Amino acid sequence: MLERLSWQKLVLNLLISCLPAVMLSFFIGHLAWLFVITLFLLLVWHGYNLLKLSDWLWLDRSMLPPSGRGGWEPIFYGIYQLQQRNRKRRRELALLFKRFRSGAESLPDALVMITAEGNIFWCNHLARHLLGFRWPEDNGQPIFNLLRYPDFNRYITAGDFAHPLVIELNNGRMVEFQLMPYLEGQLLMIVRDITQKQKLENFRRDFFANASHELKTPLTVLQGYLEMMQDQKLSDQTSQKAICTMQEQTRRMDSLIKQLLHLSKIEIGPQVEMHEVVDVPAMLALLQQEVLTLADNQYDIVFNIDEKLSVFGHEEQLKSAMSNLVYNAINHTEKGTRIVVNWSQSAQGALFSVEDNGGGISPEHLPRLTERFYRVDRARSRQTGGSGLGLAIVKHVLHHYSTHLDISSSLGKGSVFSFLLPQTLIVSDVEKMSKKHKNTIN
Repeated sequence: MLERLSWQKLVLNLLISCLPAVMLSFFIGHLAWLFVITLFLLLVWHGYNLLKLSDWLWLDRSMLPPSGRGGWEPIFYGIYQLQQRNRKRRRELALLFKRFRSGAESLPDALVMITAEGNIFWCNHLARHLLGFRWPEDNGQPIFNLLRYPDFNRYITAGDFAHPLVIELNNGRMVEFQLMPYLEGQLLMIVRDITQKQKLENFRRDFFANASHELKTPLTVLQGYLEMMQDQKLSDQTSQKAICTMQEQTRRMDSLIKQLLHLSKIEIGPQVEMHEVVDVPAMLALLQQEVLTLADNQYDIVFNIDEKLSVFGHEEQLKSAMSNLVYNAINHTEKGTRIVVNWSQSAQGALFSVEDNGGGISPEHLPRLTERFYRVDRARSRQTGGSGLGLAIVKHVLHHYSTHLDISSSLGKGSVFSFLLPQTLIVSDVEKMSKKHKNTIN
């Protein structure tokens, strides 16, 4: 078993090499010259082995190292072992990369690896099919030269990849881009074809909008005739009760259709322009009057409003989201419940919350509360006229503001529904004065 060369072995080899010169000097003398000759021969021998090593590393293609003697044998063998380890590591890395590429090719999404500057250095087969890339011809090409879409350029340049980008390609496909840091100086881009999903979503929106619109006309006719029949004096109490029941159900259907139309309007509508100043305190003051009148002292309702906190946004949509949360707390809690409505500014932005100390909601229901027509207690929803659309409307309104609805609840301890508008939407005092000045001039 060969061992590495140590300084002790090096000194021992030097002494053994000088021993013949010392022994020969006893017979012929001239010890100094004999040492010089010995050292010269050692230098020639080491030079010869260096040349053999250089030829093996640069010219020889054989796997086995050249034969060496003395101190050179462990050196040749050590270099050979190092090469073997490197070859084994390269084989393992090649196998790992092959497995990665095989897995990446099996994914249902297109994958593209780019540098921080935007140059492509790898993509899978689906990326070539979906985005029209050519491989390896496009290796090293700037991705902006291959995907010439202004929205995509702005998305990459901004560097904010918290939300995916959805654009329509020139071939008519709707795709979703999601970027994430992969390694230092590299980005992994995942591209998903959502054309079919988008078609189904548009079909669903159109169906709800059209169905709601078509149902509104016959329902209005029914309500009119029921009112006429109620005005007539009917001696039969059963008929009178039937008319009242039908009127109650038609009012419920009318409310449901209005909510469906409102939800469709929010979904189909364009992105909200964040230039309108919304006087939220005034809006909540009107909502407070409506709620207190509706509650008729059956609930302990408290409004904590920051009178100076206004935001940019769409007044009708914000009012819809806030009123839905407040009415949701009233309709789905028992009488006598304490409901606290807060509108305040925090370090992260403008916070709106509705808190109650009612019965609470079981944890398994929380993830599905914002689904359309989902109701925790269907029997109670029928009694109160709940449609299961209120929180769905809130969810879609908040989507326009790049925020979401937070829900926390515990059985027996109550619930808290809240959302946070970004700090950038809060109207400063300077902007308020500027708005007042413009209104005065107008």
